Amino acid sequence: MPLRRSILLLAILAFVAACGPGAGASPGSVGPYPSTAPSESTTPSGEASPDASQTRTALTVGLGYIPSVQFAQFYLADQAGYYDDAGLDVTFRHGTDYDVTALVGQGQLDLGLADGTSVIPAVSNGFPIRYIATIYGKFPSIVFAKASSGIAAAKDLKGKKLGIPGKYGSSWIMLQALLKSAGLTPDDLQIVEYPDFGQGAAVAQGAVDAATGFANNEPVQLELTGEKVNVLHVDEVTPLPGNGLIVGKAALESKRDPITAFVAATLHAMEDIKADPEKGLDAAIKAVPDLAAQRDTQAAILDATIDVWSGPVQESKGLGAIEPADWDKSVAFMKDLGLVPNPVTPDDLIDTSMLPQPGS
Repeated sequence: MPLRRSILLLAILAFVAACGPGAGASPGSVGPYPSTAPSESTTPSGEASPDASQTRTALTVGLGYIPSVQFAQFYLADQAGYYDDAGLDVTFRHGTDYDVTALVGQGQLDLGLADGTSVIPAVSNGFPIRYIATIYGKFPSIVFAKASSGIAAAKDLKGKKLGIPGKYGSSWIMLQALLKSAGLTPDDLQIVEYPDFGQGAAVAQGAVDAATGFANNEPVQLELTGEKVNVLHVDEVTPLPGNGLIVGKAALESKRDPITAFVAATLHAMEDIKADPEKGLDAAIKAVPDLAAQRDTQAAILDATIDVWSGPVQESKGLGAIEPADWDKSVAFMKDLGLVPNPVTPDDLIDTSMLPQPGS
């Protein structure tokens, strides 16, 4: 690869490594980025201040990560007035070492976007949270490799060198499920840890044969350089729950109707973006103007993000849908990994009552 192209590729991968779902996350956390300040109409806890509008309900929503095109549906719902029309005053939060599951459980956030594989052990350990709407119907954590590596299936990983941020979190759980499907374990590979999330650049350089990443991040970026990429998905092996909206029990008791309205408004925006991705891209650029400098790149990331919104369940039942049987299977798999210390059932983990009902 020419030196100039190599330098460009490494720069791109280093930039976007912070933008993928879970990038930089510690085990069970959502993302490590600066927090946006609360709006003037809310207190730090998200409750309405004395001078706030009495006709709207304040909701504080933890997105984690840095603001990016991957949150286009939230930006569009806000900018298009969907939240306002629902009587909501929404504040989005991002944060450093930001554990959304903990903050939602503690009542410091009303809602949050969290990985389903973080929700299961959290609830097993007593966190009072519920998963109420699926955002990523396809599990976003994947294994990717250059097509030239010959890695086209899980069995091809045997004896290969694989990069991963660390042996924790959704990527580690996904990898074990993927390997198990081929009768392999992590001991059958050479695992190389990249705590700085440089595994994508390592694939580009040829330092590793494959790496974990996110379907709407690293492989998209690598393909934009002209490299053909193979991606291995876990969905057909174990239906691990992807990122979705979670809420604490206290917020459910005090703000159930506003939270139901928030879910409906967000799903409305997702449908809009599926029909016309440019709406989502424009909303993301309006929210994060720096994205305009890489419009084509951001469009590719958004297209990949839209794709992971819908798995088989969402295709048949609509965006946001949750399948309890899939959660049962996920609990069983994670229990085998020793990640479910106390028994939990789908009833402990999910609440589908806030999703739009058929015909509504």
